[in-house]
Amino acid sequence: MDTWYWLDSWLNVRQRQNQSEHTLAAYRRDLTAFVEFCDKKNLALLDIEASDLREYLTFRVEHGRLSSSSLQRQLSAIRQFMKWVTENHLIVQNFSADFHLKRQARALPGLVDAETIIQILDQPTPENPIDQQLWLRDKAILELLYTSGIRLSEIQRLSFQDLDFNRRLLRVMGKGSKERIIPFGEKAKHALIEWLKVYRIWQGGFKATDAVFISQKGSALSHRQIENRVKFQAHRAGVNINLHPHLLRHCFASHMLSASGDLRAVQEMLGHSNLSTTQIYTHLDFERLATVYDQAHPRAQKN
Repeated sequence: MDTWYWLDSWLNVRQRQNQSEHTLAAYRRDLTAFVEFCDKKNLALLDIEASDLREYLTFRVEHGRLSSSSLQRQLSAIRQFMKWVTENHLIVQNFSADFHLKRQARALPGLVDAETIIQILDQPTPENPIDQQLWLRDKAILELLYTSGIRLSEIQRLSFQDLDFNRRLLRVMGKGSKERIIPFGEKAKHALIEWLKVYRIWQGGFKATDAVFISQKGSALSHRQIENRVKFQAHRAGVNINLHPHLLRHCFASHMLSASGDLRAVQEMLGHSNLSTTQIYTHLDFERLATVYDQAHPRAQKN
């Protein structure tokens, strides 16, 4: 059987493992490019060697102008596919297992200070009735993104059964179908309640499984629509930044860490499997570090 058959089989396995549609689409895109390259060289699955992978990645750099992170993602997809092929005894040796690319230093996302975020969240309500309704929906989105640190995909899939207003908790299904419970702020709760008043005007009512954030036509907002509304409300507040949901997630983590220093708690709320992933958000300033040191270290304390 040819490589395309095994690729489809592997993708079907990942789908049964509840991989997200976004992840599956990325796998298919990256691996299709690699298999097409092998086809042009008349390379069967059994014939592929590390030198072929090196040639492929060089080809992608020269013709696709890919970033280091994109190359790492493609290599990761190839590794996972070839590992599965090897485990199922389709090939004897996984040529990609020991293949590595030099990692570049991971860039930190931009950071917006708390005062600027507050300026966006507390901006005046529009005078036009329709714009008022849209603002109440967008404000609930902004508050939830900033006070809980959830991902764009997570807020887009949020349904009413995932909200616990009494305890101010929300349930999300993160990457790898991992469920987690996250607290949200009192202001986010108030914003959600105000949005529900508009929701009833637009829809008349809702079921537990209905999407929390919808358009005026009643359909769940898409990723792009949420991104555009977040950007729009930042500009309406007079803030000249490219605000997007992931930046609000980053601000949530950075501001939480700066105030608490509790890396483990932030890791849990963000849904990171590894603490090292959360450490990218450690934007603690030197004044804060000095204060923590003076309070905590026995040799720093004054008599």
